[in-house]
Amino acid sequence: VPRGSYTLETKLGRYPDGSFDFSPERVLRSVDESLRRLKTDHLDICLCHDIEFVPLGPVIEETLPVLRELQSAGKIRFVGVSGLPLAIFHRVLAQADLDVVLSYCHVSLNDTSLSELTPLLRERGVGVIGASPLAMGLLTDSGPPDWHPAPPALKDAARRAATVCRSRGTSLPALALAYSRSLGLADTLLVGLSSPEQVVENVNAALEIADKALLEDLLSLFVPVQNETWPSGLAENAAK
Repeated sequence: VPRGSYTLETKLGRYPDGSFDFSPERVLRSVDESLRRLKTDHLDICLCHDIEFVPLGPVIEETLPVLRELQSAGKIRFVGVSGLPLAIFHRVLAQADLDVVLSYCHVSLNDTSLSELTPLLRERGVGVIGASPLAMGLLTDSGPPDWHPAPPALKDAARRAATVCRSRGTSLPALALAYSRSLGLADTLLVGLSSPEQVVENVNAALEIADKALLEDLLSLFVPVQNETWPSGLAENAAK
């Protein structure tokens, strides 16, 4: 497959043992490790992953400049950050330029709060990846998993939405994906996939036109909990 025919993205800074390291030395090592593992000479997108878990000052003042140096060297094409609290993007963009951001769980039936950030991102020419339009499994036919960090009222609304969809002979994930795509808040929707069959299902769902009556019924279920989220990372990074 020609290398120029696809976009290859990876992330750095958060590691399997639960540690975070955005130091310049680790960034340089991490990028080279990824290039070796992926057997390529460049990464199209490189994201500082879940930066809300660390003080943002060093990420802005040290990590991003190193990534820009790697960009100048041709190892990276686009530089960005990812995380849950929308406040982190405001704070980084106030002091640095970004090519792309990955925001998750804010482009969905229950949460469209990415719209608050969209004007700034468009003004700055930042690409937007809207990840987890199914809200980390919240919007599934079986309901949210036990480990899900959403507040109880939001989980309950999701379960009721799944029940309504089953009673109408349709799938909550399919309708949720179609709705997320229709919002136009993200340049790319990033959806978890576990099989080739699921790839086809999700693409078809994203291209469907949602049943308007059913959609209105589902949206009404989420009105009391619309845009509710959950804590992630340092409290200081959630403050607007």
